[in-house]
Amino acid sequence: MRTIIGLERIGKFRHLFAGKGIGLITNFSGVLPDFSQDNIDLMIGEGFRLKKIFTPEHGLYGAKAGEKVESSIHPRYHIPVISLYGDHRTPTEEDLEGIDLLVYDIQDVGLRYYTYIYTMCYSLKKAAEKGIPYVILDRPNPLGGKIVWGPKMEKNLHSFVGDYELPMRYGLTIGEIAEYYLEYTGTKAKLTVVPMENYGVSVTFPYTGLIWNLPSPALPTFESTLCYAGGCLVEAFNISEGRGSSMPFQMYGAPFVDMDLLYEDMKSVWEDESVVFRKRAFIPVASKYKGELCYGLECHPVKENCDFLSFTLLMLRAMIRRNPDKVILRTDPEGEEGNHLTIIYGNDMAGKFLNEEISIGELNMISLKQIVYNENRCHL
Repeated sequence: MRTIIGLERIGKFRHLFAGKGIGLITNFSGVLPDFSQDNIDLMIGEGFRLKKIFTPEHGLYGAKAGEKVESSIHPRYHIPVISLYGDHRTPTEEDLEGIDLLVYDIQDVGLRYYTYIYTMCYSLKKAAEKGIPYVILDRPNPLGGKIVWGPKMEKNLHSFVGDYELPMRYGLTIGEIAEYYLEYTGTKAKLTVVPMENYGVSVTFPYTGLIWNLPSPALPTFESTLCYAGGCLVEAFNISEGRGSSMPFQMYGAPFVDMDLLYEDMKSVWEDESVVFRKRAFIPVASKYKGELCYGLECHPVKENCDFLSFTLLMLRAMIRRNPDKVILRTDPEGEEGNHLTIIYGNDMAGKFLNEEISIGELNMISLKQIVYNENRCHL
């Protein structure tokens, strides 16, 4: 049976919305499963008083990653569209004027460094401070809920791409993340989660019966999302992660990489059949090395439990070994303490592995990589 998402069930929860001045936190992923209506059209069609729209990173229509998004006016309904990825990331007092209810409806990806969950947490905190009820229309975690892995975020490294001691792959839906956040911080909020139907802890996106709902411009497929569970580390270097190519997060390389040597190096260290790869040259049309020929690898996860985090680290180490003077580590663009790799990974262990101080086995033991089945899933 197909999973029934929270947005489809708002008619059964009319009492939550009726007569309220609603602030909707959403983006282009806030659509019905058949794509026939977005949540804005649906709410207005139901007669609900939609007063303001709030948007996360990428805005309402899909700006590139990390790009500041300006506030605007909705072209059809002339409702204010307030960016929470521009001058501020938390709704202001002025933003919340006339708002009796905040509603969150965005497709998540299930990985700690995705900024949407922090938009949710920051706005939930503000709602709690103002005594404004908060409703989450739950959607699937595309990576499912049985696998939790990667290091937990160290408290001193918290940023907009990692916080609340979350593991890298956390196995929670957005509604469960909200419950975890409230418990973790001790925040008291008037939270209601409109739950899904026909959805369970072991369900990954291919088994929901849903059409892939693009969560952001660089994750066009479920396979790219599996690779993003690790491939995001490449963003810390002057290596292309495939943004601007036909296969973001499935192609990696740079103009200075020898793809023949990289391929042979990876074949010698990667024997797990859950990820297959080949030599690949590509030309990004945007992002790093725009218009330049890059040499590297094209990767395909063939099992949902593939460890693409280990694959990524081994690939990066191979590139660094062959190009020690050309691979450059970025500083953190968020201005947080530490380099960008440390911020994304959650501690400095990945850097130690790439510096040949520890092995991949030691790294995974330190990171407490594990498969977890937990009935009470808001407790990580």
